[in-house]
Amino acid sequence: MEMLNEKSFASFTSSGKKVVEFTTTWCGDCKRIAPDMPEITQSFADSFQFAEIDADDEQAVAEQYNVKGIPTFIVFEEGKEVGRLPSRFAKTKEQVMEFLESMK
Repeated sequence: MEMLNEKSFASFTSSGKKVVEFTTTWCGDCKRIAPDMPEITQSFADSFQFAEIDADDEQAVAEQYNVKGIPTFIVFEEGKEVGRLPSRFAKTKEQVMEFLESMK
């Protein structure tokens, strides 16, 4: 999955339907969901493009989108946020897949 920074974030989210996972290197829940991400991204490859961004390294972006917990998944369509799965609901593969299915 592509790793974004502040500059590439705007370009990545500007068109189409995109999913950005806000994560960090120390996040336990992020580490638990990481092995499932290849299957999740493959399952939804026809609907979304996926990327991740480190909320510690790119604090300005995390603050701009009011990301309070990690992992947080945000769906963008044509540059605008259209859906969000906050950390308290993003702990299992099933939760993430159910959310993405609802956003198709």
